[in-house]
Amino acid sequence: MHKALVLSLLFTASQLNPVAAQVLEPVHWSYALKNTGGQNFELVLSAKMDPGWAIYSQSSDPNAAQPTEISFTNAPHFDRTGEVAELGKKKQGPEPLFDNLIVSKYYDRVDFVQKLVIRDPSLPIRVSAYFMSCDDSKCIPPASVDFEITPEKPEGNQMVAGTGNALLIPGGPSLDETGVDGDEPGLLDPVHLRSELKDLGGGTFTLIVHATIDPGWYIYSHYIPEDGPIPSAFEFTASDGYQRSGKLVEESEHKIEQFDEIFEMQLTKYKTLVRFSQDILINDPAALVSGFFTYQTCDATRCLPPANVAFSFDPASRKFSLETESGPAASPSGDGTNIDQLIPKLVETQKAPAGNCGEERLEGKNHWWTFIFGFLGGLLALLTPCVFPMIPLTVSFFTKDTKRKGLHNALIYGLSIIVIYVAIGLLITAVFGATALNELSTNWIANTLFFIIFILFAFSFFGYYEITLPSSWANKSDALSDSGGLLGIFFMAFTLAIVSFSCTGPIIGSAIVQSASSKMGPFVVMLGFSTALAIPFGFFAAFPAFLNSLPKSGSWMNSVKVVLGFLELALAFKFLSVADMVQHWGILGYELFMGAWVIIFALMTLYLFGLLRFPHDSPLKRLSATRWGFALASLAATVYLITGFTYNDELKTYRSLKLMSGLAPPAYYNYFLAEPELDASIRERYPSFSMCANNLNCFKDYYEGLAFAREKNKPMLLDFTGYGCVNCRKTEEHIWVDPSVRSKIANDYVLVSLYVDDRAPLEQELFSSVRNTRLRNVGNKWADFQIVNFNQNSQPLYVLVSPDEQVLAKPRGYREGVESYASFLECGLEAFRKAGGSGEGRQLGLIY
Repeated sequence: MHKALVLSLLFTASQLNPVAAQVLEPVHWSYALKNTGGQNFELVLSAKMDPGWAIYSQSSDPNAAQPTEISFTNAPHFDRTGEVAELGKKKQGPEPLFDNLIVSKYYDRVDFVQKLVIRDPSLPIRVSAYFMSCDDSKCIPPASVDFEITPEKPEGNQMVAGTGNALLIPGGPSLDETGVDGDEPGLLDPVHLRSELKDLGGGTFTLIVHATIDPGWYIYSHYIPEDGPIPSAFEFTASDGYQRSGKLVEESEHKIEQFDEIFEMQLTKYKTLVRFSQDILINDPAALVSGFFTYQTCDATRCLPPANVAFSFDPASRKFSLETESGPAASPSGDGTNIDQLIPKLVETQKAPAGNCGEERLEGKNHWWTFIFGFLGGLLALLTPCVFPMIPLTVSFFTKDTKRKGLHNALIYGLSIIVIYVAIGLLITAVFGATALNELSTNWIANTLFFIIFILFAFSFFGYYEITLPSSWANKSDALSDSGGLLGIFFMAFTLAIVSFSCTGPIIGSAIVQSASSKMGPFVVMLGFSTALAIPFGFFAAFPAFLNSLPKSGSWMNSVKVVLGFLELALAFKFLSVADMVQHWGILGYELFMGAWVIIFALMTLYLFGLLRFPHDSPLKRLSATRWGFALASLAATVYLITGFTYNDELKTYRSLKLMSGLAPPAYYNYFLAEPELDASIRERYPSFSMCANNLNCFKDYYEGLAFAREKNKPMLLDFTGYGCVNCRKTEEHIWVDPSVRSKIANDYVLVSLYVDDRAPLEQELFSSVRNTRLRNVGNKWADFQIVNFNQNSQPLYVLVSPDEQVLAKPRGYREGVESYASFLECGLEAFRKAGGSGEGRQLGLIY
């Protein structure tokens, strides 16, 4: 399968104005260096993230997001002791942005703590943090922040502190300038240890550590799950002179077993006082027993660095004592070779491009179509046998009073319906949260669950069973409706919502699932749905004479339910397809998906023609004109779906159907068609020459693409993209496949796709002299190129550039619409021709 099938990493979901857009910097770094006694120091690199943003743990899966890396430049005047510890509220679980791989990440804040032994505090220590930051819909390419810290001989618990923003910082400001909100200055030490020794005879001793804990703080048991806090433990230096005997014993009257909010798992911890005991057997009385007592302490909102308290026990003198110390070292990294990718002509010409087109403006998400989608769902619900017969019954109740009062009550009834269903939408958003709803679009577990739910909905509509709410709910609500007044009318509407659930439930479920990718989606879709339900009651209460024009209830309403069942069944495969592509199961390729839809619509056609019946269907004597119309429309839809199996000679794959865009898997996600071959002669001269999206030839190196563009005298389409960028895939699958767009890209442009998440290592590590940042892999290099030349670090970004490196049109971010994209490309071509380009690509058929 193509790597582009990884529908995970969203490098951007916004529409960008390239002139006004700024480089996103959601992570803010600071540092503090604490003297813990003598030559022992503790360096804390703190990352504070903007709301909604996260960075990834050092131990996170490197096949997903870039794990944070803390590296030191080696120097003889200091040594590292131990590994870099992480302190923060770690979240671990499947990450929808990265194929649902299990990742570990931190929101709000995380501290990276390294213990140091500094022999000469007058000399600087150079350290860098290499990290990647993401929110719930996009990621920023990995970046480096570098520090240069000179301790300047702090005494006692004094600190050297400062900040870092991808720059080398000489020294650091005072502690008050670190920007760390709400933290207590100085070295926190809420746990106080005391040693005790017991001689059990026969060469066996018990080493005991008493821990007294300040109010509000806790330390953790030895017996806790992995990936949580540091467990309390005795760690012995290996020796033949002694051996551990039995397990660590914990004794306390203040033991707590509960779900820990910081580590989000069930944990055992202690407050106030706890005693840890470990038996050892002495084999050689002359051997010195040594090691560390390790533990971690936290309060309700934060944790301190894991503590390694050295201990020693001399069997000969029967002396056991504790002291502060810690252990081993790790390797640093170099500075790399300087590189300056700034191209002044690109920077200058994008301010006033040759073509006056292409600019994208920042726009909020348009929820108008979501409202219409919900409104149409409400209209369908009106036609079901659970709702339609209620219209004349309810309206006749209101028209018993005076016309004015009846209209007043009917309007309140309609508004009550809106309030009830909108409240459902708000409740769903409140319970699951906007972030969780947004993740539903790519979460394989959620999409598999939706597949099963929609199958159940479909067979409910087919009449094999009914999905209903408990009858006691309806009885209770109906009783409350008898109370009269506004409250009584409200509960009349509530009763309608309950008793009609067997018909409206599947429609509501479908609408909410389809709208859940936006935090306002459930609210807007339920507003549309309830508005469509409410309008008839208010309208017919105002104009009761029109009730006579309504069709009579009958078997046609059951037919509506069955048709909805077929549509639910078809949509179920859409969710299974998402799960399949995210997890790369390969169980629902293009051919199987389209085949399933053809069969479903063919069966719906047979049903509408009366050749197929379900349990609740009455015998069909003849087809009405309306049913004939729907049957023929269903037949036309079946034939249309079959055309999706025709072969596209230009794309060398199946011909994707426009109406199936976003529903069916990409046409290249198939079982039977072979991939086209590259031109070997071009590949020999340009190693980055590759087959990119939709079997378009492209270059994955700017400088090779530029050389080829000059050779052919054709403009370049710079495509700043990512292997997992969802909006990049949307552009490629929904816009680039259009013949008018694909023809221009293939014939008139040299496509240069620069993948900012390409983790292939560079032959030599580079250092961006413009941004003072290390570039460790190919993705870093092209992300740096995008930032220094276009002042943007989000994708996709499309830039039209002439062979002499002039920007031909204002760069374009992600925006739906084939016509506007085709106009963008044509505008660039026109500017290229006016500037003296040959524009002969199309006429000469220069397809490389």
